[in-house]
Amino acid sequence: MIPFERRQRLITLLQAQPGLRVAEVAQRLDVSEGTVRNDLNALESEGMLERVRGGARVAEGSVVYSPAFAARLQARREAKQAIARRAAEGVQDGDSLLLDASSTVYALCPFLRQRRGLTIFTNGIETGRELAKDSANTVILLGGVLHTDGMSINVPLNEQMLADLHIKTAFVSCSGFSVEAGLTEVDLHEARFKRKMIMQASTVMALIDASKFGRVDLTAFAAAAQVACLFTDSALSPAWQERLQAANVHFILCP
Repeated sequence: MIPFERRQRLITLLQAQPGLRVAEVAQRLDVSEGTVRNDLNALESEGMLERVRGGARVAEGSVVYSPAFAARLQARREAKQAIARRAAEGVQDGDSLLLDASSTVYALCPFLRQRRGLTIFTNGIETGRELAKDSANTVILLGGVLHTDGMSINVPLNEQMLADLHIKTAFVSCSGFSVEAGLTEVDLHEARFKRKMIMQASTVMALIDASKFGRVDLTAFAAAAQVACLFTDSALSPAWQERLQAANVHFILCP
């Protein structure tokens, strides 16, 4: 279990049983008491917990992710933050945005909170919750069938609402990308949702970390030509950069 996932489970335990002591938490998580104390100190420094004698309690407003989403957030975290920081620079106060439920697009949240008057539509549960903390922007969660991981809506119930939207910019990511196949996904429902999302946007921005390049998953939801700009990290190989240039795909490397 990675530290991020273990700490999320620690918070879940303390939410369910606020009075748990360090020894009890260590036994539940099958780790040493020293590891628990280190986790408690780390979570306290992040504002997630408040230490009390013998243990800790969950800080008000802290967020607990599912283990699957926690692992996705942790994977290539710095690259995703660099991509999101650069991609957010093009967002202006008052813009209308569509955000998918990916962990890379979720990384946009702290940078979008610096804007005012945004209208943001998303099928990402955690993305919506995070952005809704700022009352300066309007956040609308697209309704539908909840994915089994509890983190996204992947089957819209009101497709007409989606069809009636006129959005300035859609930010999407994918599980795989190639010049020939475009942006692909492993989940058919998720791909269908994203396909409908980008149809309503004047501009599509793709946020794709370098590890996704060359991977072609089950179904495509956007061609490379549909993307106005592709943001990726500086780990992208020179060979891939040449392929993007040859295909006239506009991209930005985000160090």
